[in-house]
Amino acid sequence: MGTSPEEPETLLPNFGNVNLDDVFHKKDSRLASKDSVHAVIEQYYSSVWEGGDVWGGFLIAKGDDILYEGYRGFAQDHQQSPITQTTPLHVASISKSITAMAVLKLVEAGKLALEDEVSKYFPGFPYPGVTVMSLLTQRSGLPKYEYFIEKIDPAPAELSKKFLTNQDIMNMMLKYKPEAARAPDTGFMYCNSNYAVLALLIEKVTGTYFPDAMEQMVFKPLKMKNSFVFQEKDTLTAAKSFYNRGPKVHPYDRLDLIYGDKNVYTTPRDLFNFSKAMYAPDFLRADLKQMIFQPYSNEKPGINNYGIGFRMKVYDDSKLTYHTGWWHGTNSVFAHLLGSNVTIVSIGNKFSRLPYTALALASLFGQYPVEIERLRKTLDFPALDSANSKSDSAAVSAE
Repeated sequence: MGTSPEEPETLLPNFGNVNLDDVFHKKDSRLASKDSVHAVIEQYYSSVWEGGDVWGGFLIAKGDDILYEGYRGFAQDHQQSPITQTTPLHVASISKSITAMAVLKLVEAGKLALEDEVSKYFPGFPYPGVTVMSLLTQRSGLPKYEYFIEKIDPAPAELSKKFLTNQDIMNMMLKYKPEAARAPDTGFMYCNSNYAVLALLIEKVTGTYFPDAMEQMVFKPLKMKNSFVFQEKDTLTAAKSFYNRGPKVHPYDRLDLIYGDKNVYTTPRDLFNFSKAMYAPDFLRADLKQMIFQPYSNEKPGINNYGIGFRMKVYDDSKLTYHTGWWHGTNSVFAHLLGSNVTIVSIGNKFSRLPYTALALASLFGQYPVEIERLRKTLDFPALDSANSKSDSAAVSAE
C-alpha cells in the first residue's frame, strides 16, 4: 500500500497532492528484453562515463524500477567529497523545467494567468505584449541578460557588485530598456531572461523568496530531500563544477546567483521523484498538464521544438521530451519520456559534452530516429538492435 502524500507546512500552492508511491503499477515497470536493454545501458556507462572519466550522477528508470544508476568523481577540489546518490549537483537549465511547473501550479491556484502581461506585476516593464505564457515557451523576444548588461554605457552601478540578483536584472531592464531581440510571440528564441523573470513573478505572487518558495512548493512535497536553489551562503559547501583539465574548479562569476533559469542543485534520485510526479494524473489540472508538451514554435520546419519548460523532438509518430543544461562545468540531461514511463538523468560536473549522449538511450524505449543513430555511433554495440527491436515501448504517444 502506498504512503500518504506529503503534507508540507506551507500555505503556498504545492505538489503535496501527488502520492509518489501510487503513480505507477507493476505493469508500468515491465520491460521486454530487460537483460538486453540493461546490457546496452551498462555498456554505455562503461564506455562513456568510465571510459570518458565523466564526473557526476547517472540514472535511468522505467516506472518505479531503476534500471541503472552510477556515480563518479568528486564534489569538491583536491578529490574531496566523492559524489554519491545524495550529492546535490547543479543541473543548470534543467532548472527551467522545475520553475515552469511551479508557475503552472500558481496558475492552477489562480495566483497567475498565462495571458497576464509582465507589466501587470512590474509597472514600467518596457516590453508590451510579453506574457507569462510567452516567457514559459521561450517566445517573449526579451533581450538576453548575459549580453545586454555588457552593452549598457556607462556601466550600471549594479555591475560593480560581486554577484548580480534577479532584481538587479529587472532594475536594469526598467531603467535602461535594452532593445528587445524580436517582437513577442513571433518565434522561438531561447533566452535565460525569460526564466529569471518568471522567478521574480513567483516571488511577487507568493510573497516568498524564490529558494524558499521552491522548497515549499516542489522540493519538500515531492520528497526531493537533497535539492535546493543555490544562494551566496552555499558558495563554500555546494558541489563545485570543474574544468576538465586538472581538474580545476570553475570560478564563480557575477551571474552565478541568478535563479529560475538555472541554480537548482539536485540529484538523479530527486529528479526521478520530480519525473514520477509529472507522470501522475493529478500532478496538475488536466488542461494545464496537456499544455506542457505541446510544440509552440512552428514557424520553421524541423523536428526541434519547445513546450512549457521542456525541449522536444517531434517525429511523425513520436515525441521526445527532455531538457538539457549547461553552465560553466555543468552539463546535464533530463528526459521524461511520455509514452514509456521512462526517466533518464545525466548530470556532469566536470566540463564534457559526454553527459549529453545519455539522451540517445531514449531510443531503447521508443522510435526516435535521430537518437537511435546517435546511440549506434556512441556504442557500436551489436546488442543495441536486439534491445531496441524488442522494446515493449516502441511507440511513444504524441500528446
